[in-house]
Amino acid sequence: MKIDPKNTTDLSAQIATAIREEIIAGRLIVDQRLPSEAELANHFDVSRPTVREALKRLAAQSLIRTQRGASGGAFVNRISFEEAYAQQITTSTLLLSMNSVSFEAACEARFALERSCAALSAKRRSADHLAAMRAEIHRQAQPGLTDETFCASDVAFHRALVDGAGNPVLSYQLAGAVEAMQPLMNMITFTARDRERIIALHIQIADAIEAQNDIEVLQGLSALEDETQSLGAGVFAAHATQGD
Repeated sequence: MKIDPKNTTDLSAQIATAIREEIIAGRLIVDQRLPSEAELANHFDVSRPTVREALKRLAAQSLIRTQRGASGGAFVNRISFEEAYAQQITTSTLLLSMNSVSFEAACEARFALERSCAALSAKRRSADHLAAMRAEIHRQAQPGLTDETFCASDVAFHRALVDGAGNPVLSYQLAGAVEAMQPLMNMITFTARDRERIIALHIQIADAIEAQNDIEVLQGLSALEDETQSLGAGVFAAHATQGD
């Protein structure tokens, strides 16, 4: 593990990167104890506070965990897909909010990604996934449901569809699409949307998933995309008119 003291990049960031690369390369394995702060400080020829900051960076990325006591220290963490969801969602939300991604582009990407799960979900969905989708449809049809609750149910419905594919890598990759893009799109279109239309499309998709008809699942998702794009265009046009 090496760093470049002449590099203008923060030394703690360099150390964190060097250790991260060792973990990714498999030279530091799961549950292996890292050298102590003093040993790392000596190895990198830096102060212990600098090493401590580097370890905090790695812990924030869930790459290591720390334990106290005589047998304590910093250990390479075992990361699960579920534990990485939150970071994926946060990153996706920040990317969308900081890089002026258009509503059209976000919507296009979000549904294109979900359609990639359609065939697998139709083939592999479990009774629990179907039950989750049906439960959210029932929830969405309740009178007096707030916009916030409807949006949360919308996300849960699509989460069940994605998870029905039975592929943890896809579920992880789509966490940002469903749980970051979908709420952002909901926030823009919730005032204009026709809940009955959305519920009808959700029913169509759930029925197709149950019948293991991936073509109809794709058609339902495409119809939802068209509906969302149309709503978004209407909302932005109304805002432009008000601005004039």
